[in-house]
Amino acid sequence: MIFDSHVAVLLDHAVSLVNALTGGEARGRPYAAPRGAELPAAIDAAVPPAAASLPRTIDAAQADYLAAAAQGMREVFQAMQDGRPDDAATTVNRLLRESGARPRLDRAEGEGTPWQLHFHGANDSFAAGHSASCATALALAVGGSLAGRLGVCRAGRCDRVYVDTSRNAARQFCSTACQNRTKAAAFRARKGAGG
Repeated sequence: MIFDSHVAVLLDHAVSLVNALTGGEARGRPYAAPRGAELPAAIDAAVPPAAASLPRTIDAAQADYLAAAAQGMREVFQAMQDGRPDDAATTVNRLLRESGARPRLDRAEGEGTPWQLHFHGANDSFAAGHSASCATALALAVGGSLAGRLGVCRAGRCDRVYVDTSRNAARQFCSTACQNRTKAAAFRARKGAGG
């Protein structure tokens, strides 16, 4: 495993929130981010209730907070993709500040270990706590030797993000659908050029 399992889960949540809550393009089509009444359901789909350790109440203000945090997280992925780690670090620091991230050990009931590291306060809302946790996971990635594992899909007309957990750090696409779409387009281009 490349990242600690807890950090890997939080990075997956960051990817899910960015891809669900930020507009752009996805798999060759325009993607309109959900807004208003659609946001809580999109958040539930991105981070299933059983996957989070925080009390789950997502009102309109919390949904908007998470959508804004997801936009900041997208900036981190884009900065790393573009080779701008200083910009990524600046954005991560802002996300950490805004979310009030702070590490703490909590008693883990019924799990294999008696204590679990969390990156939010005991009384934080779901939105603030989950933003803090995702921001901390991004900080650990950007500040560590695996910073290059944060990426933005290289397929045409797709800007969804991913974390490269491949052994050889060669991932370039958010999904196999985008990888296959890109390979098919390259094949058609070669065939059309007589190659």
